[in-house]
Amino acid sequence: MHGFESATAAARTLLVLYTDRVEECRVFCGALGLGFERERHGRGPQRYAAVLPDGTVFEIYPATVERRTGAVRLGFGVDGAALDPPSRPGRHPLTAPDGRTAEVHAG
Repeated sequence: MHGFESATAAARTLLVLYTDRVEECRVFCGALGLGFERERHGRGPQRYAAVLPDGTVFEIYPATVERRTGAVRLGFGVDGAALDPPSRPGRHPLTAPDGRTAEVHAG
């Protein structure tokens, strides 16, 4: 467990990426089967949000001076046959439009 011991297991509920290339990253992740909806709450920034099959909310926000983009490595399990174009089974490291590494595990 990577050296962490806990009496209770933490569940992932939210993943937020800040990027200078919001639209390109939305298209990139959308091609992996993530369905994003455009959102804006009050005067906040326009962003995209998707709910993953396990209930995790995944959001893509524009980077700002206060919330800069950072190095994050992503991993997605996908149905390779459902991708456009279809992907052969296996591990496929990809580079997102903003330079992040995305590791795709196609089944």
